[in-house]
Amino acid sequence: MLSRTLAVPRRSVLSDDIYFLIRKMIFNYEILPGAKVNIDALAKKLEVSQTPVREALSRLESDGLIVKEPLKGFRAADLLTIQELDDLFKFRLLIEPFAASEAARRIDETGKRALRSELESAKIAIKISGDEQVEALTEHDARFHSLIASMSGNVVLAESFERTHCHLNLFRLYIASQRRLITGESRAVLVDKLFKQYYNSSSGQVAIKEHEEIAAAITSGNFKIAQKAMHQHIESSLQRFYPAANALYLVEEQS
Repeated sequence: MLSRTLAVPRRSVLSDDIYFLIRKMIFNYEILPGAKVNIDALAKKLEVSQTPVREALSRLESDGLIVKEPLKGFRAADLLTIQELDDLFKFRLLIEPFAASEAARRIDETGKRALRSELESAKIAIKISGDEQVEALTEHDARFHSLIASMSGNVVLAESFERTHCHLNLFRLYIASQRRLITGESRAVLVDKLFKQYYNSSSGQVAIKEHEEIAAAITSGNFKIAQKAMHQHIESSLQRFYPAANALYLVEEQS
């Protein structure tokens, strides 16, 4: 019996549907980092043939979320190392301020409505409590930054963003998942402390305020302010996130 999140229509199921379902399983840690992915078992679980599963895994491989190894098959990608996380933020500092600037130059009524709608979703997310708030805010953050990347009008930039930003969200959710899955009292206390340090309503509200400032600059067409606001937001995000990420790696090494 499939869980509610994995329910699949019994009519012809496109590989797109399977792609998003498997992607969600990765982000929900139903498929753990580094775990082997058995195509036959996954097809049976999703109640589809192996073909759409293979197609979906190939797409996820291009996203960097799945790795195909010769003679071994597919496995989930490992979490980024602390150096790779640092590299990712540096990459974001290169492309996202430019994306915000271009979005401000190209802004139209459709874009304004999309930004307003996304900011409204953030207000709803911040009112949720517990682990569900983490997931809601992570999803908002992904949508907000993806929206601006697409509004830049630069297809290469938008595609590069989609292939890289998902790894940051995956790592954010990993800390949350470890809070639920860990064993051992001392380790539990450490991870719970990290969770509360990074994932709290205060830090969420700060991030949303920064999103509002970016959106206001883009909506007004002020490309210089939009670029500056995005740059400051990413730097602030790194300052909030890096200590928790670095400490978690130390906890993992000691476990």
